[in-house]
Formats: sequence, C-alpha cells, structure tokens
Amino acid sequence: MSQVEQKLAELGLTLPEVAVPVAAYVPALRDGEHVLTSGQLPMVAGKLQLTGKVGAEVTAEEAKELAQICALNALAAIKSVVGDLDKVEQVVKVVGFVASAPDFTGQPGVVNGTSELLGKVFGDKGVHARSAVGVAVLPLDAPVEVELMVRVRD
Repeated sequence: MSQVEQKLAELGLTLPEVAVPVAAYVPALRDGEHVLTSGQLPMVAGKLQLTGKVGAEVTAEEAKELAQICALNALAAIKSVVGDLDKVEQVVKVVGFVASAPDFTGQPGVVNGTSELLGKVFGDKGVHARSAVGVAVLPLDAPVEVELMVRVRD
C-alpha cells in the first residue's frame, strides 16, 4: 500500500475503482511529467450520490462532501495512469465546478472539500492553484465536478 493510500486509510477513506466515463473520454491522461484528469463526478460504485443545485436541493456542506468524493475519484484516475500515488510530486491545479442556485456564492467553500483532502493526504505537495466556478448545470445533474492536474516522477 502506498503512503498516500495509507494516509487515506488513516482518514477512514479508501481509493475507489476508477469511475467509468459517461461519454467519449478517458479518466486521466499523462502528458510528460503531468497527469490531467477529466472532470470527476461524485460517483460511488457507479452511482451519483446526490443531484441538483447547491443552494437549492443540495446544501453547501453536502456539496463539500461530494467534492471530496470527486477528489477520491480523481486520485483513482491518476493511479490508473501512474500505478502508484506516491509518484505524485505536486498537486498543481484543481478546477471545481459547482452547479449553483442563482443566488449561491459559496463555490470556494464547496471546492474546499477537494483542497482540504489533498492537503491532508499530500501535505505540502497538496498545495495547489485553484478555480471554483459556479455553473448552471453539470452532467447527470451532478452538484459538483472536479478536475486535477498533478506533476509526477517516474
């Protein structure tokens, strides 16, 4: 078990199987020293955990937990490409999309679900640049979607 997966276990979390794409793309792709993930939805065992808009059908706290699930799915996608999450040298960028009710402005707090998990798991290597974007709708009516870019070593 990698150190990253050990840290996840200490947090009571496990790395899921790679989420099956819902369209024509791959979950993650390596380009030189970087791995970029496709947008990851809060799927557990092939099932979207909640649907709807944050600030309407979904609370900000629920959405923050969903962002953590998205991060776990992104880490699984990265592992599928590099074989071992201990090869991650730096989380470079996080992009979080939040399907938001018209008056909801707490997107940064929602995406903290991803950022905080990466900090706990990777320490200083988890410090990253980030965007938290409110959108009208996401695939399958998901409340949150997250993309990661990491730098890896061979």
